[in-house]
Amino acid sequence: MRRTDPEGHGPVRYGPPLPGDGLPVLPELTAVVAAAAGRADAPPVGGAPALLESACGYWTRRALPCLPDQIAAGPGAPALLLALTAALAGDGADILVPRPCAAWWAPYARVLGRPVFHVPTPAESGGVPDPYALLETVRRVRAEGGDPRLLVLSVADDPTATVAPPELLHETVEAATAEGLHLVSDETWRDTVHAPHDTVLLSPAEMRPDRVTVVTDLAGALLPPGWPAAVARFPAGDSGRRLHARVLDILTALGARLAAPVAAAACYALDEPPPVTERRAATVRLHARLAAAAHAEVTAAGAVARPPQAGRHLYADLSPFREALAAQGVGDAQELEDFLTAATGMPAPGGHRFGDDLAAPRVRLGTGPLLAGTDEERAQALTSPAPWELPCVQSSLISLRSVLDDLRDDAQRREPPR
Repeated sequence: MRRTDPEGHGPVRYGPPLPGDGLPVLPELTAVVAAAAGRADAPPVGGAPALLESACGYWTRRALPCLPDQIAAGPGAPALLLALTAALAGDGADILVPRPCAAWWAPYARVLGRPVFHVPTPAESGGVPDPYALLETVRRVRAEGGDPRLLVLSVADDPTATVAPPELLHETVEAATAEGLHLVSDETWRDTVHAPHDTVLLSPAEMRPDRVTVVTDLAGALLPPGWPAAVARFPAGDSGRRLHARVLDILTALGARLAAPVAAAACYALDEPPPVTERRAATVRLHARLAAAAHAEVTAAGAVARPPQAGRHLYADLSPFREALAAQGVGDAQELEDFLTAATGMPAPGGHRFGDDLAAPRVRLGTGPLLAGTDEERAQALTSPAPWELPCVQSSLISLRSVLDDLRDDAQRREPPR
């Protein structure tokens, strides 16, 4: 029977992890972790002073100056978002998110028993709701007795891999703050923009610093995904201080603190020494090329995908292959996920995991899994001007191409004669 309600299907409740980079860990980070591994003391909840200072420096270099008492660190962005959601909307308020959105946003509202309302995004980009759709959603929720109070958004987006244009962001931020919403800006992927000289990325906190809390998971560009660490930047002023204190209370109750070795690595990475910035630049360059190659395969076969602008992924719509997929027993996004994961040997989480329509055949494709092979082969890709030609990458792209071409050919056979 075709599934129409993702809530009842176990794994659909739980989002896939952030797209990994598929690369060996930076040796300098390994050395920092090893040096801190002998420490028995636990860092304080919210982060030690050195880590908070490093986070301040990180954001100041991005035109978001702040003081250590505006910062909190946690073991990954999900822990921080849970604490923020509990602090801002745990007393009966409602949460708004774009459709689609990062897979880990909505579950934390569900943990607190709070409803999540998805707001459509414009055609050109994801991560930031259409301002008119946002206003209509707020009006409708209030008319039904709800209390929308929190909007979570992302300028550099997972899952769509797009960067919202500044004019759209400005209109949405103005609409949200005029309605009294607090914004949480997930900026995990802001340092992974593929063409930084050609792409304008602004933070909502630059527009309304008094109404925006910024969250950055360091797995986006600075640390391996298996070392959970994230930092949050709160607004200045009395309201920001109250929110910061409440979040620290919740993190304390959860015991959500960074392990000492991971905290040391986070402190080192946030200082952005040359080994970190050089590896980050090489990694972004590599995944931009891989994303472009994967996007070319997807669109050449006849599927639809926005050109990826950031991150290590792209978001593909296989609607042109509906009949061919149906012949394979694929009738919804969960079945598409199962089919593509088995056929390509690479994870392909369905769009339903990101709040998208279960009936829509959409998937997020990561570029990290394209880097099959040994550590040496994957490290070689960092310096290759054409990584798609490396055998370890080429075989993965051929596998993806073969599956998509088969679907295209089957779809063409099923077209009625003209």
